[in-house]
Amino acid sequence: MNHKIKSIRPFIGSKDFELSRSFYRDLGFEEIVLESNFSVFKSGETAFYLQDYYAKEWIENTMIFLEVDDAERYYNELLALNLTEKYGVKLTPTRHLDWGSECFLHDPSGVLWHFGTFKK
Repeated sequence: MNHKIKSIRPFIGSKDFELSRSFYRDLGFEEIVLESNFSVFKSGETAFYLQDYYAKEWIENTMIFLEVDDAERYYNELLALNLTEKYGVKLTPTRHLDWGSECFLHDPSGVLWHFGTFKK
């Protein structure tokens, strides 16, 4: 196969669609409303779909890894957004491992985001 991939866009659900929309806008993603219950959130060429749909087992087992240039800096920027106070979400400090570094953030519905940097 000769992949000529332009993007990959996961679909994630939300328990409270309006709250999740606000959360992702606060994270700095640009929202493009596609339908009243469906939006795409973009940052540069990276994007994902958020839908007004909640299935507990699916949402609480969804994990997304987003590679960033500096996981420690990214964690500090997430911390400065006061997301835990504003949304009641869980933010886990950066871990430094053999392969690189990562921090974790659960969104308001329970989707687990990994923000990581690979060692070169």
